[in-house]
Amino acid sequence: MNVLSQLSLNQRAWQLLAFSAFCFELSALYFQYVMGLEPCIMCIYQRTAIWGIFLAGVLGALGCQFVLIRIVSFGLWATGAIWGLLIALEHVEMQSTTMSFLFSCEFIPNFPSWAPLHEWLPVLFEATGDCGDIKWQFMGFTMPQVMVVIFAVYSLAFAVILLARLLKQRMF
Repeated sequence: MNVLSQLSLNQRAWQLLAFSAFCFELSALYFQYVMGLEPCIMCIYQRTAIWGIFLAGVLGALGCQFVLIRIVSFGLWATGAIWGLLIALEHVEMQSTTMSFLFSCEFIPNFPSWAPLHEWLPVLFEATGDCGDIKWQFMGFTMPQVMVVIFAVYSLAFAVILLARLLKQRMF
C-alpha cells in the first residue's frame, strides 16, 4: 500500500500517465489522418477527456511535490477518466442499440464559449463523422468499446492510487 501511496509523489509516475495519454492522442490522429476514420462528436469528447488526463500527467510531473498542484492533477485525472468513461459508454449504447436511427449526434462540439477548441484547433477537435458508424474493429470490438476499457483502466488506476494516498495520510 505504501508503494501505491508514493506514486502520487513520484515524477516518473505522472510522466507515465502523460505519456500514455499522449500515445492515445497520437493513435487517434493516426486513425483520423492516416486511416481516414472521421471522428464523431463523441470521439471528440473522448479525445478531450484524454487531453485532460495528459494535462494532469504534465502538471503532476512538474509539481507532484506540492499539495495544491497534486490536488489539481488528481482532479483533472478523475474528470478526464470518469467523464471519458461515461461518454464512451454512451457512444457504445448509440452504436449497439437496434434502433440506432433514433440516435443522432451533432457535428459542432458543445465546448464552453470561452474555450471553443473546435475553432481554435480544428485539426484536433472538429467532428466530421457520424456516431453510429462502425468503420473499425479490433478483435470484434469497436472503437468506443476499446475506449471504455482504456477509460476504465484510467479510472481504476486513479481510484486505487488516490485511495492508497488517502489511507496512508490517515494512518499518520
